[in-house]
Amino acid sequence: MSADASIPLVKNEDSPRGFAFALTAYLLWGFLPIYMKAVAHISPAEVIAHRIVWSLPLAGIVLIVLGRTQDIRIALRSPRMLAMAALTAALITVNWGTYVWAIGAGYSLDAALGYFINPLFSIFLGAVVLKEKLRPAQIGAIALAGIAVVVLAVDGGGIPWISLTLTITWGLYALFRKTLPLGPNQGFFLEVLILSIPAFFYILYLELGTGTGHFYRTGWTDTALLLGCGLITAVPLMIYANGAKLLKLSTIGIMQYIAPTMIFLIAVFLFKEPLGTARMIAFPLIWAGLCLYTWSMLRGSRGR
Repeated sequence: MSADASIPLVKNEDSPRGFAFALTAYLLWGFLPIYMKAVAHISPAEVIAHRIVWSLPLAGIVLIVLGRTQDIRIALRSPRMLAMAALTAALITVNWGTYVWAIGAGYSLDAALGYFINPLFSIFLGAVVLKEKLRPAQIGAIALAGIAVVVLAVDGGGIPWISLTLTITWGLYALFRKTLPLGPNQGFFLEVLILSIPAFFYILYLELGTGTGHFYRTGWTDTALLLGCGLITAVPLMIYANGAKLLKLSTIGIMQYIAPTMIFLIAVFLFKEPLGTARMIAFPLIWAGLCLYTWSMLRGSRGR
């Protein structure tokens, strides 16, 4: 999470309210593929543009209610904060675009795999970038994830780019987001504020320039779905951000498996995507790595 000197420190313990917030966010993210499938007939770029534009007023209302608009004024006068926010905004846009395309194109299992790998990639980033010392269990977990990627690469004749793109963009987003000295709600608003200008003009181009947009030309269903993109983007993020402050890191670490597990189950049982031999090898390897990671994390937490 991002540092914010104006946010009061909370005790390193779990609270029922924090658990409810985090669980709600992860469940919403888990069901997100169903929504993305409903807009699969719309180009990912148009969906992302609407996710950005309609998230902005929602995030703004939250800041007004919380009385945190002054933080945004300060950020807008800081070139360094704007540059960092532009970087994180670019990463989250690539992540969103890849995810939306993957669900619509029938690669939900690849998306699930990407988010399963993400915690292990974060450990790797911590070792490489932050020079954090890896425990043997963590090294083993990363190795298992690496073997899983190799299995998929050999089977598919190339790297599993969907999974790796989601893993890398989300991992780097989380890493760089820590350097942005803004609270989670303020940081999200600043990111969508930066992205909203090109997104707005892209929507205008589709609607007025080419006539290929779906906002009001193709019926009320598409219009409602595109308007809802703001809700399904902003609400889970802000619920999670506030819940995470009320939970221990180890609790968050375990709960983060909820969403990719739901994506996996939806892909297999609702979307009927085939597992195949390579995936039937890769997923257990990743799950074994996550078990090692979780065991190591809980052991370290008890030690502290």
